[in-house]
Amino acid sequence: MINKHAVSTKLLWVDLEMTGLDAENDVILEVAVEITDFNFKTIASYEACVRQPKEIVVDRMQKNAWWQDYPENRDQFVLKLEQGIPSEQVEQDLIELVTQHFGTEPAVLAGNSIHNDRNFIKQWWPQLDLKLHYRMLDVSAFKIVMQGKYGVPFEKREVHRAFDDIQASIAELEHYLEWFKNNGS
Repeated sequence: MINKHAVSTKLLWVDLEMTGLDAENDVILEVAVEITDFNFKTIASYEACVRQPKEIVVDRMQKNAWWQDYPENRDQFVLKLEQGIPSEQVEQDLIELVTQHFGTEPAVLAGNSIHNDRNFIKQWWPQLDLKLHYRMLDVSAFKIVMQGKYGVPFEKREVHRAFDDIQASIAELEHYLEWFKNNGS
């Protein structure tokens, strides 16, 4: 049983690449996970391309204008569909990773706009969702405060690949925390 009142000592950074943003109709194409401590030292990581039916992926991509702006990503995802790991196996791998590294400690999701990734986890990997804390660390909330209140920007590359996006999210949070440390706010 997960102790929802325990203080977290680690973060479960997750980024998903999907065919779109509608968790009920779109599917997961890629997942990256990095478990870190609160000094952002990597404890464990996991990456996988998720096997999906090619016709569903291509159809969903054609309906989503976002994919037209990233043709190199689109083409790479389509090429890797048959090489991917079945979604059920990815979910099982992630459950084992969370169990191994978090035990009864709450696994707090972290990332940019992590609520949307959480929606996909709830839809497609419901057993993994049961292992996660209800609290999440959303770096995009920091972005809103830092830009709106303090005028502090953070420029990140628009790669839209799961592992690269996690690294960018960690770097962004470190940037904001460093700003607070240096500005005494």
